[in-house]
Amino acid sequence: MDNFNFYSPTEFVFGKDRENECGELVKKYGGTKVLIHYGGGSAVRSGLIDRVKASLNAAGVSFVELGGVKPNPRDTLIYKGIEMVRANGVDFILAVGGGSVIDSSKGIAVGALYDGDFWDFYAKKLPVTKALPIGVVQTIAAAGSEGSGDSVVTKEEGMLKRDIGADVIRPRFAVQNPALLCTLPAYQTACGITDIMAHVFERYFTNTLEVETTDRLCEALLITILKEGPRAMAEPANYEARANIMWAGTVAHNGLVGCGRSQDWNSHAIEHELSGLYDCAHGAGLAVIMPAWMEYVVDHNVMRFAQMATRVFGCQMNFENPKATALEGIKAFRRFLHSIGMPINFAELGAKEEDIPTLVEKLNPGDGWGFVPLKAKDVTAIYTIAAHASLD
Repeated sequence: MDNFNFYSPTEFVFGKDRENECGELVKKYGGTKVLIHYGGGSAVRSGLIDRVKASLNAAGVSFVELGGVKPNPRDTLIYKGIEMVRANGVDFILAVGGGSVIDSSKGIAVGALYDGDFWDFYAKKLPVTKALPIGVVQTIAAAGSEGSGDSVVTKEEGMLKRDIGADVIRPRFAVQNPALLCTLPAYQTACGITDIMAHVFERYFTNTLEVETTDRLCEALLITILKEGPRAMAEPANYEARANIMWAGTVAHNGLVGCGRSQDWNSHAIEHELSGLYDCAHGAGLAVIMPAWMEYVVDHNVMRFAQMATRVFGCQMNFENPKATALEGIKAFRRFLHSIGMPINFAELGAKEEDIPTLVEKLNPGDGWGFVPLKAKDVTAIYTIAAHASLD
């Protein structure tokens, strides 16, 4: 196990009707003027935004609003948010939504305290060292942004999807009411399930030895999703299934299951170019890319993939041919994704094989890094596997 620091300062406020406590939570963390940031009309139509406003009013906290966040959140709205923050003396950002809203809020929080272009941080021109405080009312279980120091946004010019990571953008609090998930469309639920599993797998496939504790934590989360995911799909209003998925999504990406081990994240980087170019859902893109990546790198550590197959997917170990077990586990993962309505190849996603050179060029993998360092030829091969993947 490697040396590590684990820092997760977010206060998680979990359970039914907890959004009614937003006002006091904002005050607790020093907010006096809030920007309520949210996505489309569902948060308004459901009455959630009104409940949040009522809570802020009851606590004597003033606010302004900015809706309109899209999936794969855009830089153009972040620029508008930064202007609103400065014009109105906002000192706290309250994200009401899922990962896209939270990530957009983090972009605003960083950009509001910087004299230059906030995109400088996402372009890796300088590190993130300060940001306005953020709170969250979570409405989707997927990205884990409610408990992480990460943000991914898209620059509309060129449709470049890029990320930042810094502890200063971890939310001060995250309100998590699983009942808010019960009206999600099935496809959105499935995308969230996929994203959660991908966050775990990016940490599970490691070159660090002797990490049994976090291996078992990863496996527990994956097994939970395999159980509760289909239950939530079949019974959308099942509060307990939604609660387990919601908490699994947070634990999957708040850093805990990555402690003391090297990580990968190549699948996320490869997928970002798909959702950047085609504006597809991130989870759907991961459903296509991650099994393809697994097939390509399986020989790097056959026994780790065989461990996944036996411990997570219940495959029988073939001691004479461990690779057969490993490949059966990858097939089981792809079958599960298909069973919840996720695409498994380019055609189902709406991607085009002829665009692979463009995808690779935009990613610019260079010398590579991660579980298996990847160069352009490797990424090309993974995209090609993804283009032709099937359940056979």
